[in-house]
Amino acid sequence: MRLLTHNMLSCNIKGVVNGFPLRLEVEKFVEKEAEFKADFLRNMFSKIEWKALVDAARVLGYGELPEEVEPSMLESDDFLKKFHHALLELHVEEGSLVCPETGRRFPVNKGIPNMLLHEDEV
Repeated sequence: MRLLTHNMLSCNIKGVVNGFPLRLEVEKFVEKEAEFKADFLRNMFSKIEWKALVDAARVLGYGELPEEVEPSMLESDDFLKKFHHALLELHVEEGSLVCPETGRRFPVNKGIPNMLLHEDEV
């Protein structure tokens, strides 16, 4: 699961108000090279919850992203490469996503998050 995916997921249990961001608990992660596409990154930038991305990257030991960003940074190749690496090349293979409100754990196995809800959670 890429951090791009993590940034788009939230806990959808009935009654949950604060289901984002899901806390990452990582047992295994890998780095997989991905093609660099600056235009894709510029387009995705406004859709990303930045603090959630920074926090998730730090859980994986990647501390190269700045705490705060502004759109003008998208003109910097250095920034775009760091953004690209965090968003698209860091993959959680095994672990869990934890709802910040309920503590419900959603497993990540072989890079695939299982966000299926139990019958009583719908």
